[in-house]
Amino acid sequence: MATVSIPAAIIRTEGQGERRWFFGGGVHIWKARAAETGGAFLLFEDRMAGGKMTPLHTHPDSDETMYILEGEILMHMNGEEHRIGAGGLAVAPRGVPHAFMVVSESARMLCLHTPGCCEAFYWDASAPLSPGATGGDGAGPVDLGPVDFTKVQESARRNGGIVLLGPPPFAPR
Repeated sequence: MATVSIPAAIIRTEGQGERRWFFGGGVHIWKARAAETGGAFLLFEDRMAGGKMTPLHTHPDSDETMYILEGEILMHMNGEEHRIGAGGLAVAPRGVPHAFMVVSESARMLCLHTPGCCEAFYWDASAPLSPGATGGDGAGPVDLGPVDFTKVQESARRNGGIVLLGPPPFAPR
């Protein structure tokens, strides 16, 4: 008789999940890891300071969905810019060039990758934070260190999951 593996249920409450400082800026709170979902998806909360922006990039093998919980971002997708506030959603299908910038004082969003194949990139481009670290628990600023795009680029090269196309496409404000 064959054995069938069924992923375990995942329950995490507000603020629960491994906290990691992302070298591209912001604190990731990992809500569901790819191994926990049988590879179906990766879900993390991203807490970011105003002005944080991403380089123009694509995810060749996953769709990226961003649901804004608090604050506002400017999303650059397919050459067009869109302002997205709390309760708003952006979906970047695999291969579609996109970038975003936090235009409010701070922002929180859920980031969902389907499937969860980008996890190695994010893991390698981040460092663990202690459970009570500033920004990881909602108290205090989310800017915990210098942005280091060299580390982000190295993780992309080593792990795939993302293709960096160029610098952030936003005009100075």
